[in-house]
Amino acid sequence: MPAAGTSTKSDERRRAIVAAAVDCFAQKGFYGTTTHEIADWVGVSQPYLYRLYPNKEALFAAVVDHVSVVMTDTLVAHSPASGGAEGALDAARGAYAALVADRNILRFLMHANCAVGEPLVEQAVRRCYAKQVDTVRQLLCDDEAVRRWFGAGMLDNVVAVLGLADIDEPWAHVLTAR
Repeated sequence: MPAAGTSTKSDERRRAIVAAAVDCFAQKGFYGTTTHEIADWVGVSQPYLYRLYPNKEALFAAVVDHVSVVMTDTLVAHSPASGGAEGALDAARGAYAALVADRNILRFLMHANCAVGEPLVEQAVRRCYAKQVDTVRQLLCDDEAVRRWFGAGMLDNVVAVLGLADIDEPWAHVLTAR
């Protein structure tokens, strides 16, 4: 008999919990979200959630790791076979824009950056950034381009989360480049 929490059903529940946690944490962040809310969202008991994840910090770190994989897979899947650095940059920006069009992923990532005061979260966020830097570096082959990518990405995050494309004011036009 497999150990508790290691069955295929447990794996399915972990995936469901992580998916729900992205949405829950995106709304209220690490500090404002309870494990009870996440368990309710998935339809499991809170004690069962704690059998799979020892605490909220471990769950949040697992969600960061999951989102990191999603980001990496999205960037790699959209990378061009040819087209040079400029083509790679355009493809990567397009892939990232599609990814963060899901505002929950974007908001979750912003909350993750804010929760790095928690040691497991800090480690997970650093792993996420390390993986993204490595992936973008492989695509762009230039450290300066990687820095520009991250700078532009941070601006894109602000534009998206604030819905600036829908605001017809001069300051919003500056940030949206329109």
